[in-house]
Amino acid sequence: MSSALTPRSHTVPVVADNDNRYKAVQAKLTKLGAAMDDATIELESLRRSMQANASQTECLAHDIEDADLDPKFVALTADVATALAGAAKEVRKLCGVANETTDLAYKTRRTHAKLYRALDDIRSNRREKTPKPGFFNR
Repeated sequence: MSSALTPRSHTVPVVADNDNRYKAVQAKLTKLGAAMDDATIELESLRRSMQANASQTECLAHDIEDADLDPKFVALTADVATALAGAAKEVRKLCGVANETTDLAYKTRRTHAKLYRALDDIRSNRREKTPKPGFFNR
């Protein structure tokens, strides 16, 4: 059984700031999608590891029982196997949510591009300064 944990850096993949320019939003959505892709891969790896550990622990419980050790150790080991299997199922659900979030991030990026790319091209390629949003709503 492998119980080695690898420390992860706690850097935020996508900075939430007030920069709502077209290119900045596109970059943030791309980073979010990539980070969620990475999370999905890591969660799937975690699920497989937990499932393998659950199977090994279950075999260990049978070995302990066959060795005629105290039944409380058999029960405790079997409980650990059950807990690992249950945790692996929950990680599978979390992996599905992460995958769905990835798809939504990319879909949002495409929709945002469809709605605002032309406006950004117009605003970016002219010399005159453009009024801020809401200027004409007075």
